[in-house]
Amino acid sequence: MADVVIFGTRDFASLAHFYLQHDSEHRVVGFTVHRQYVPESATFEGLPVVPFEELESHFSPASVRAFAPLSPNRMNRFRAEIFGELKSRGYSCISYISTRATRFPQTPIGENCFILEDNTIQPFVLIGHNVVLWSGNHIGHHSTIRNHAFVTSHVVVSGHCVVGEYCFLGVNATVKDHITLAEGTLVGMAANIARDTEPWSLYKADSTRPSKVSSQDINF
Repeated sequence: MADVVIFGTRDFASLAHFYLQHDSEHRVVGFTVHRQYVPESATFEGLPVVPFEELESHFSPASVRAFAPLSPNRMNRFRAEIFGELKSRGYSCISYISTRATRFPQTPIGENCFILEDNTIQPFVLIGHNVVLWSGNHIGHHSTIRNHAFVTSHVVVSGHCVVGEYCFLGVNATVKDHITLAEGTLVGMAANIARDTEPWSLYKADSTRPSKVSSQDINF
């Protein structure tokens, strides 16, 4: 059990607060955002909101742990930046793993992961740091989800796959077995991936070829 401060004051932070309150031993003690985004009331979900720039003076790394379950903004790079800054400032980050997710106790899962209900994580899966698995996904055996990836809902990642850093997989996407998704791959909703992808590429449901648009140009 740990006291936790959450980065954010929007939907993801609200959901994180709810899940931690109802399905973990952790206790949320406050929230933090950059100074210009602190609400006028300086509260969120009935708890204090403090400027991220002054976090240590309100919540010391020695007394709390952090959690930054942020959206895939800028292909997960914003979440990666906040996670990296928290670590550089001495904070340990929790991971939330729903008790309604199916996994084996020895599954390696990194820090600052947000894994929601009805995920099936098969044996020999490796999950890196700062990964989001929304509800209802299948992560096949011997697959690896690398740092800063975001898997939405009802996604199938088959066996022996590698999901590279900063990847985003849209709702109902399917990845064939033994496929590597290169860094920054954006797999669109309902797209089927049957071959290895190119870095920072965008794949749509109606094509197995990458779009001419770079995934780096997508802003969620």
